[in-house]
Amino acid sequence: MGVSGPAEGATEEDRRDLIVAVARELAEVEGWTGVSPRRLAERAEVDVGDLYRHFADQEALLAAVAVCAFADLAADLAEAHAEATGGPERVWPAVAGAYLDFAYANPEVYDAMLALTPDLALGVDGVPAAPRGVFAELRAALTPLAEGRDPDTLVEVGWSLLHGMVMLTRGGRLRPEAQEERESMIGERLFRWPCPQAAEADGNRLGASRDMP
Repeated sequence: MGVSGPAEGATEEDRRDLIVAVARELAEVEGWTGVSPRRLAERAEVDVGDLYRHFADQEALLAAVAVCAFADLAADLAEAHAEATGGPERVWPAVAGAYLDFAYANPEVYDAMLALTPDLALGVDGVPAAPRGVFAELRAALTPLAEGRDPDTLVEVGWSLLHGMVMLTRGGRLRPEAQEERESMIGERLFRWPCPQAAEADGNRLGASRDMP
């Protein structure tokens, strides 16, 4: 179902939000190359002048779409966190799964978020709250697994793993039959280090080596 045009009496903010929503929908159907000013104005049922009044160029539109999508992703991650059961250590698998679901369901919007808007990098001053909100949700999920490691660095590693898997999977570079195993490994095992069993095994090996003549 398409996004309807502006209602009578719509504010400028309403029109801006409408343009962003239609751009997201159009991009997912036709790719960003299909989001031309004329096509976007036609689909949003606004004048081309309305587009340029709110967005000076394609980069400004992409940034607006990305910020909106970051807010949606943060909300999805927060919901997954709230609904996770089985203790704090079960939050990360739920949140990681929600991240992957969003990325695979919205590939063009995901590109706007993480490939086409370099100014939204977390290390840059003045980054909007929405991208930082995604980082915060990932941090909240991974902190129970930190075990003395820096949580922020752990989030950067976790986010990198999720993003890398998304992009390599979309590019057809990974074995399809191993997709479930990869997701399980990231969600269930990679960040449980050092796990008690491994620590005990390492201790036993170290003790045995010390006993050797």
